[in-house]
Amino acid sequence: MIERVVTSGTFQLDGGSWDVDNNVWLVGDENEVLVIDPAHDAEPILAAVGNRKLTAIVCTHGHNDHIGAAEAVKNATGAPVWIHPDDRMLWDVVYPELAPDADLAHGQELRVAGRTLSVLHVPGHSPGSVSLYAPELGVVFTGDTLFNGGPGATGRSYSDFGTIIDSISTRLLTLPAGTTVHTGHGDDTSIEVEAPHVSEWLARGH
Repeated sequence: MIERVVTSGTFQLDGGSWDVDNNVWLVGDENEVLVIDPAHDAEPILAAVGNRKLTAIVCTHGHNDHIGAAEAVKNATGAPVWIHPDDRMLWDVVYPELAPDADLAHGQELRVAGRTLSVLHVPGHSPGSVSLYAPELGVVFTGDTLFNGGPGATGRSYSDFGTIIDSISTRLLTLPAGTTVHTGHGDDTSIEVEAPHVSEWLARGH
């Protein structure tokens, strides 16, 4: 079972602020669930979790719009917060006095409701960006690394266009073609839809 909650707020980095809608993803069953990217507002996330056990709060990266509700969801449920250590500097901007509970690592496997989510380290949008691949469900949760229409933004601090292209090419576009891509913002896409367009992304530079 995959559920989406959309929350709204601001993304802030490098002195700028942008209004954004974020996809918060829940993976689980009627008994337990895992939350991906606790964005902006804990209330609708906790409502979606309901009475189920929350096994983990997983952050695909450390930008404030993806982790803003992490503390509140953790406090309400006791679930551990996971993030890749290479994004700790971004986490610390939002939570200078709160450490994440555990580090994500490439190749790690998280289990929820009998399903496996494999952690793919996909730096570029940020140094510690990860995607979560669920082969049994035929989906990958890409955070802000791959969107419907191309790669995530790389024009701000800690980001790099060449790195994100390499990450997408070697760790996402190598997944089965029919894999559905659940993104951090906006609409779904698929590996087979995005794979033919790498040369276009390289030509336009974003």
